[in-house]
Amino acid sequence: MNRLKNLVVGVLILCGVMCGCESDEGGKERVVEVEAGRDSVEVPEFSNDSAYIYIERQVAFGPRVPNSVEHDNCGEWLADELRRHGANVIVQKGKSKAFDGKILELSNIVGQYNLDSKNRIMLYAHWDTRPFADKDIIRINEPIDGANDGGSGVGVLLEIARQLGDKAPNVGVDIVFFDGEDYGAPEGTPSTSTSYLDWCLGSQLWAKQPHRYGYRARFGILLDMVGAKDAVFNREGTSMRYAPSVVRKVWSRAEKLGYGRWFQNRETPATIDDNLFVSELGGVPSVNIVDYRMNVIPMGYGPFHHTHADNMDVIDRSTLEAVGKTVLSIVYSE
Repeated sequence: MNRLKNLVVGVLILCGVMCGCESDEGGKERVVEVEAGRDSVEVPEFSNDSAYIYIERQVAFGPRVPNSVEHDNCGEWLADELRRHGANVIVQKGKSKAFDGKILELSNIVGQYNLDSKNRIMLYAHWDTRPFADKDIIRINEPIDGANDGGSGVGVLLEIARQLGDKAPNVGVDIVFFDGEDYGAPEGTPSTSTSYLDWCLGSQLWAKQPHRYGYRARFGILLDMVGAKDAVFNREGTSMRYAPSVVRKVWSRAEKLGYGRWFQNRETPATIDDNLFVSELGGVPSVNIVDYRMNVIPMGYGPFHHTHADNMDVIDRSTLEAVGKTVLSIVYSE
């Protein structure tokens, strides 16, 4: 997850629910019934244990920094997991120049479900991790585990992919793992008017050339830092600019499912994240479910952000469940 920055208009131009759980005698997965207009639909039961294990597996590869063996090995595993869960997979390869002049070999990994449907939803997260711990006081130049920042969004989406493979939704779904989101300049580096372009390199590549020619989705949902204990998902400013109706849809669904403790209604400053480029350049109005805490001093992404403390110790299954069940409910009620 990149640094918070206020976005000005010029920069932006540039660039009810009823739920109940039940299990059958055969021990099959439980479902949640969601009222959608006059009809009700069955939503597979999200497993927070499965999402947790998916995060743990990513961390076991080591930091997933572009141009590293750990990164490449994890990328191959992610593509294989999507295939295993029935997705039609595209790995979009590209090169991008980082803030320090290094040429990064990037891979955006896309899992497509229900390809024949033109009514599509895009779910996405970044899978790379920060190449340095610039907010820490030790081992500042070493990469971080990125359990929350990088691992959590992917973990939730892999569990959602597992459910999509078992029970096809009525809409088309594209799960995208973006690369190179977290390779921006270290904290304290003097900024320029174009510094925001140092971040979200994979989504910038995708926005210029999506995985399918003429790709369109009705809306997108970004999951970034969605696994920490005491997480708070306020209404992120860039999301409110580009997709206010989708914000209302997601936050209202979370409230009705009983997750208002996590999904709160204050509006954060606009941030630079993958949803900016997907919305502004890619044409898919998107919301960002991101842990941004406004009731602490200083406000921000938590004390572990961009430090070595971003490891499995911060991951909380109840947070994963709140996000995963909310997103699954949105997908299956469309």
